[in-house]
Amino acid sequence: MSSDLIKHISDATFEAEVLQSDKPVLVDYWAEWCGPCKAIAPVLDAVAAEFNGQLVVAKMNVDENRDVPARFGIRGIPTLMIFKGGDLAATKVGALNKAQLTDFIKSNL
Repeated sequence: MSSDLIKHISDATFEAEVLQSDKPVLVDYWAEWCGPCKAIAPVLDAVAAEFNGQLVVAKMNVDENRDVPARFGIRGIPTLMIFKGGDLAATKVGALNKAQLTDFIKSNL
């Protein structure tokens, strides 16, 4: 359902796909049963296209992956985190509209 521009990552691929990425990575922590997570999905598709080449957009299912969400203290979903150079740069919890998400990304690129 999501765009081809969005990577689906796991505990096993997090290190290589996010921490070792040469571009900033926006990670969306989500779950199938989460209404706000479903609501933000088309917004993520849009920003993945808009920032293609500048930013990697990735999704991690918190029900299927426990280690990374626990490591970063994920308590509410959706949680959005921007990683740059292997470090956590910024976090937002809750569904954002496109303008809010675009502002969040631009202020942290």
